[in-house]
Amino acid sequence: MLVTLPVYSTENEKEKSKLHLWLTDNTHIVDIGPVSGKDDDAAASALLYKSAGSGEQGKKEDKLIALYEKKKGDDKNKPSLGMVSVVLTEELKRVKEVLATWKEVDERVSKLCPSSIAAQDTSPANACGAVNITAGLVGFLSGNLSGGKWKDEYLGVNATVKGGFGTENGVKFTGRGAGAEWPVGRQGENQLYHFANYNFTLVATVSIDGEPKEENPIPLIGVKMNEGNNNPV
Repeated sequence: MLVTLPVYSTENEKEKSKLHLWLTDNTHIVDIGPVSGKDDDAAASALLYKSAGSGEQGKKEDKLIALYEKKKGDDKNKPSLGMVSVVLTEELKRVKEVLATWKEVDERVSKLCPSSIAAQDTSPANACGAVNITAGLVGFLSGNLSGGKWKDEYLGVNATVKGGFGTENGVKFTGRGAGAEWPVGRQGENQLYHFANYNFTLVATVSIDGEPKEENPIPLIGVKMNEGNNNPV
């Protein structure tokens, strides 16, 4: 599903909205990018899609067009500045790339649970049971780490890594205070994952290299919600 939604910014103490194109399948969501003009304050909007099958012979191609209305500005007595149409050629290419990525990641994640294991153990405690593990899977952090960013394979919200480096299938944390912050519930006005404020399941695969040698107990791994020092696990 493609939608256009405004992203607000404040310039010269005046709130303006830049229209962005968003792609979602009701599980994942990606901001494809802005579609309104640089100085346009967009209001009402619509999307038009023309499939390749409806073109002339030899000229068949998909087309995505955004229509939006410019706001009137400070003077409410002035008429609207009219409708603007934008052909979203590059944005449509990006949409197809994102869809292909989602499909590829789904296939890759599905292989983490071999069908033979799922058939042998169908208990609720087994993550590789009869349930499709990609159903409702919003994000997947694996071995894609760059510049301190642990990138979501589904192109959603990235995590920030401290005291870690990338490995083949994940991140290795070293030293006290090392860890990752995945801000799925803190995206400002453009909140991608509202469910993070209510109910979600986090699954992590962890291997511990060695045993602490110091006399005092040292926490090996923990999880903390974004509530200060409340609700550590």
